[in-house]
Amino acid sequence: MNSKDKIYSYHLNYEGSPMPFVMKTMEEIDLDLGGISDNPHRHNYYTVIWPITATGKHVIDFKEYPILPHHLFFVSPGQVHQIITDPNPTGYVILFTSEFLEKSSIRPDFIANLKLFQQSDETPPLPLTNKMIDTLKPFAEQMVAAFHSQNDMFLETIGAYLKLFLIECNESCSFSPGTNTQSIEVGKTIVKNFKAIVEKHYGEWHQVKNYAEELNVTPNYLNEVIKSAINVSAKDFIQNRLILEAKRMVIFTGKSGKQIGLELGFDDPSHFSKFFKSNTGQSLQDFRESIFNA
Repeated sequence: MNSKDKIYSYHLNYEGSPMPFVMKTMEEIDLDLGGISDNPHRHNYYTVIWPITATGKHVIDFKEYPILPHHLFFVSPGQVHQIITDPNPTGYVILFTSEFLEKSSIRPDFIANLKLFQQSDETPPLPLTNKMIDTLKPFAEQMVAAFHSQNDMFLETIGAYLKLFLIECNESCSFSPGTNTQSIEVGKTIVKNFKAIVEKHYGEWHQVKNYAEELNVTPNYLNEVIKSAINVSAKDFIQNRLILEAKRMVIFTGKSGKQIGLELGFDDPSHFSKFFKSNTGQSLQDFRESIFNA
């Protein structure tokens, strides 16, 4: 890595105290870090990153995306990520917990109904148009001002602006309009429920038919809907989720390949080893070494 590059991460605290919400500029965080390097990491809170003049790369769940001005990133709790920026980045960083949403009277399903935060899909940035920048910038500025004011109701103020901010962003991620509105809504519901069920059962259900039965549809229909919506089959989505969790466990636990396979529902260690290699092109040990030697 070039010595002028900086690996960027931040923790959900302010002046040494835990907080349910932190809003800072990338300039402030860059100054706080002072060039300290960090390894890939994950948090138990949501992260929104809005680069304004920043450039570099953002690695999310082992996939690399370029950092470009006015391209927003949305990172979910549990996702592995690492940001490497060139010197003197500018922009906004928003960090908040599920508890913050609850305290701000934002329904628990609000985030789930957005198309911004993913658990295991591709997580590309959201490019902003000039019109969106003009709409979102006042919300961001109000959140920064409220956060630094620390007035009696600053968190309530932030919660209101955060909800507006996320709703405006979500408008650019909505399903494309079609002629059959009912069909589109049914498809959206199936995709949403499928993802939620996979997140709950990927360690025990490896077959599309398990999820189709739970959703009361046929496996072929489920594959068709998922493929149409996210451009991968239901089978590939399930397998990708298993591979992602295996990679996360390699990085954040000291468990052996056999232990990881068992936790992910593979009774035969050799079957899991073959599954991992066929989907990644490398053995579990080779993957572990490639990450820690990077």
